[in-house]
Amino acid sequence: MLYNTLMMMSRLIRLLPYDVLLMLGRAFGNLYYLLVKKQRERAVAQMMPALNITEDEARRTVRASFVNLARNMLDILYMPNLNEQNLSRYIRIDHLERMQAALAEGHGVVVLTGHIGTWEWLSAAFTLNGLPVTAIAKLQPNAEYSRVLDDLRATIRVEIFNRGTNELRAAGRALKEGKILGFLADQDAGPGGAFIKFLGKTASTPLGPAVFSRRFNAPVVPAFIIRQEDGRHLVKIGEPMHFEDTGDTDADLLHFTERMTKILEDVIRENPTQWLWFQKRWNTPPERQNKNKHHTVKVRKKSSEAEATT
Repeated sequence: MLYNTLMMMSRLIRLLPYDVLLMLGRAFGNLYYLLVKKQRERAVAQMMPALNITEDEARRTVRASFVNLARNMLDILYMPNLNEQNLSRYIRIDHLERMQAALAEGHGVVVLTGHIGTWEWLSAAFTLNGLPVTAIAKLQPNAEYSRVLDDLRATIRVEIFNRGTNELRAAGRALKEGKILGFLADQDAGPGGAFIKFLGKTASTPLGPAVFSRRFNAPVVPAFIIRQEDGRHLVKIGEPMHFEDTGDTDADLLHFTERMTKILEDVIRENPTQWLWFQKRWNTPPERQNKNKHHTVKVRKKSSEAEATT
């Protein structure tokens, strides 16, 4: 029932002019801000110390972030409308050549991104430019909702590896085949993560991008999709990064993860209305850290499990 309802909504939304979709997103976002007290208050509480702003400033910024979130959700339902011919109407890409050059190295590419902007459309920016994109997808609590997401992603030709299958092996194979493997690296990673500062507070941080980069000699390319003032999107692609192996695996993984976390942090600070501030990013306290050294194999599994991807 839910699957049919959401797919019908998608078909109806795709009939609307995109500017109407943006207006609907503004209305829904403001309504959502008023209705979901728990998420709203968590977002405000987490934003104030992270950005060092007042409560009034935080509430204004959180409201704007809820508008962007509503627009993002509508964008996902609108996604089947995207194609090679009309992509430039909605998305502009800075430095696509960086991604192409990284793929040309022949080891696949690990994409570093986060819950910033309409992250599902980040994949479309690459696939509709002829680049192969894969992702490890977190199954949603409702199986029908997961099916909707998978079917919508299929319209932009993203290859999905669902958790609970052989997703780690499939992800490794994708890199060996020279494909893009995306990581949303801004989630709580549990006791097996790297405990480092994130927006001013120690957080368990996914090691997955560093682990896959090391294991497959794949460059890491930071890429983020940012909604512009006119409601369209800009994809920013950073310089490729390479894992530096000094012989101390744990230290090298930690250092590389710190570098990537700083990039994520900078993008969020520059675009505070476009991040999911109510997510439980600092859910695992430092005292729960798994302090076993030389646990690369365990980390490889847990870091991937701790992340939803594009």
